Amino acid sequence: MKLVADTSVWVDFLNGVESDKCKLFDFHLENDLVIVGDLILLEILRGIRSDKNYNKTKSELDSFVQVSMLSPELASEYAGFYRILRKKGITVRKSGDIIVAGYCIIHDLPLLQKDRDFKPYEKRFGLRLL
Repeated sequence: MKLVADTSVWVDFLNGVESDKCKLFDFHLENDLVIVGDLILLEILRGIRSDKNYNKTKSELDSFVQVSMLSPELASEYAGFYRILRKKGITVRKSGDIIVAGYCIIHDLPLLQKDRDFKPYEKRFGLRLL
């Protein structure tokens, strides 16, 4: 089963953190089951300070299936998800999380993550969290 991994999981993995999430992520990486969204690609690469590490990481990420997570049509759908949650008194703090959650919901992909802002999407819209 293919999945999307949120930036927080990527960062932990790239920094050598040992956790259950990183082990699950590694399994999916080894089996070519990870989809990299353009937003996640941006978030990963923007945090790399050295040119050498940037180029190495970018080259490695280029080998994965990469997708565009945002378009005008999708933006309207994602805003709809956000507005439903907002009406229930739930505010998702980061636009990036709104985009990632919406993409996974619309494309029926599980999301490997460690961010509490995704929980309302699981409860209200059936986002599959790993």
